[in-house]
Amino acid sequence: VQLQASGGGLVQPGGSLRLSCAASGSRFRLAHMAWYRRAPDKQREQVARMATDGSTNYADSVKGRFTISRDNAKNTATLQMNSLSPEDTAVYSCNAGYIDLTTHRYIEVWGQGTLVTVSS
Repeated sequence: VQLQASGGGLVQPGGSLRLSCAASGSRFRLAHMAWYRRAPDKQREQVARMATDGSTNYADSVKGRFTISRDNAKNTATLQMNSLSPEDTAVYSCNAGYIDLTTHRYIEVWGQGTLVTVSS
């Protein structure tokens, strides 16, 4: 399974961006999908996570501004980011857990990062 992330870029403070993550492969069933970010000189943090049942978790710093959603039929996840501030500048990475239907193993996979820069 591979994850392909897209949607990063430059945005002004107060603006919005939408990140997308698409999972592709064969004989798998996705479990959670999540977004992480790593800002310069900071540790990676989980931004948002959505389980298969639709339950979500958000970092305190993004609650009320970011929304994660997923399309289970298309194996995609989206992170809608509103009211962005310079503190949101980071490389955002998509993460997912899935069941390999051949081996029945649970595996985690990461997509490539996409840079989000919030600056005037």
